[in-house]
Amino acid sequence: MNTRLKALADAGVSIWLDDLSRERIESGNLAGLIQNDSVVGVTTNPTIFAAALSSGDAYTPQLTALGDVPASEAIKHLCATDVRNACELFEPTFRSSHGFDGRVSIEVEPGLARDTGATIAQAAELHALVGRRNVLIKIPATLEGLPAITATIAAGISVNVTLIFSVERYRAVMDAYLAGLEQAAAAGRELSDIHSVASFFISRVDVEVDSRLVAVGRADLAGKAAIANAKLALGASAEVFGSVRFAALSAQGANVQRPLWASTGTKNPAYSDTLYVSELVASGVVNTMPEKTLRAFGDHGEPGVPLEGRAAEGRAVLDEVSAAGVDLDDVNAVLENEGVEKFAKSWDELVASVTSAQAALR
Repeated sequence: MNTRLKALADAGVSIWLDDLSRERIESGNLAGLIQNDSVVGVTTNPTIFAAALSSGDAYTPQLTALGDVPASEAIKHLCATDVRNACELFEPTFRSSHGFDGRVSIEVEPGLARDTGATIAQAAELHALVGRRNVLIKIPATLEGLPAITATIAAGISVNVTLIFSVERYRAVMDAYLAGLEQAAAAGRELSDIHSVASFFISRVDVEVDSRLVAVGRADLAGKAAIANAKLALGASAEVFGSVRFAALSAQGANVQRPLWASTGTKNPAYSDTLYVSELVASGVVNTMPEKTLRAFGDHGEPGVPLEGRAAEGRAVLDEVSAAGVDLDDVNAVLENEGVEKFAKSWDELVASVTSAQAALR
C-alpha cells in the first residue's frame, strides 16, 4: 500500500481515479490501484471515453456484436459495459463504505446539457443499462440540468453533478438535491439508497482567473482563486447539510451530498504537480485525479492544512481578485460554456471514430 496515498485517505479524502478504459480493467491495472493505491472510485467523461475507444482494438469484438446500430447507441453500450465491469470491481468497497465509495460514473450525452427532459430520460436509461447499484449518473450543473438533478434523485437514482464552478451554482445544486430527496421521501422511497457527489472544478478556475490577473497587472494573486473557491464551497456545504431542512431528511436516512474536487491535475507547470490535492484536504470529500497526478502524490505528496472552517479566508482572496478587476461571474459563465463545448466536441469525435470503425467492420 502506498503510504502517501494512504495518509491522504486517512485524512478523510476519498481517492477516485479520473479515467477508465477497457484495457485498464482487463489488464488488472484498476484492480492494482484499488489494492495498492487507496483508489475507491472512478469518474469518467466523454473526453476520457473518446481517448479509450480510439486506442487499440479492445472494443472491436463488442462493436462487431452490436451490429449496424447508430454510433451513439453503440457508444452507450460500449461505455456502459466498461462502467458495469468497473462497478463489479468496486463492489466490495461499495459495501464496506455503506455506499459512499466504490462508485463509478457515466455521463449523459453533452449535447443534452441544455435539455432538461432529455437529460432526465437518458439518466434513467443509463442507470438501467449499467444495471449496478454503485453507478453514478453524471448530470451537468447547467440551469437546465438543475431540475433534471431533482427529478433523477426523486426517482431514486444516485447522481454525480458535474461542471460546477461557482459557489452560487453549487448552492443551487445542493438545493436541487434536497428537493429530489424530499420528493423521493414523499413517494415512499428508501432515502439511504440515494447518494450524490457535487463535482466542483478546480484547476480550470485558476487557468481562467490567472490569465485575467496577468492582464490587469496582478500576477501576485495568481494560483490562489481555485483553492479559495474550494474553501467557500466547503463552507457552503457545511451550512446546507447542517441545516434544519437537511436534518429532517437525515432523520429519514438521507445521505450528505459530498463535495468532489474535479479537474485536479495541475495545468500550470509553475505550480506543484500535487497542488490541487495537497491543498484540498478535508474529511468527507472526494478528490478525483488523473493517474499522472495520483502517481505524483504517491511519490512526493503531503496532505496540507485541512480546509474546514476556512471559508472566510477564501472569501478574502476572491474579494481581492474581484477588486483587482476580475469579473468572477463572467469567469464562471465562460468556464461552464467551455466545459459543455469541450465535452460536446469530444462526443462528436467519439461518434466519428465509432462510425468509422463500424464502416471498417462492414
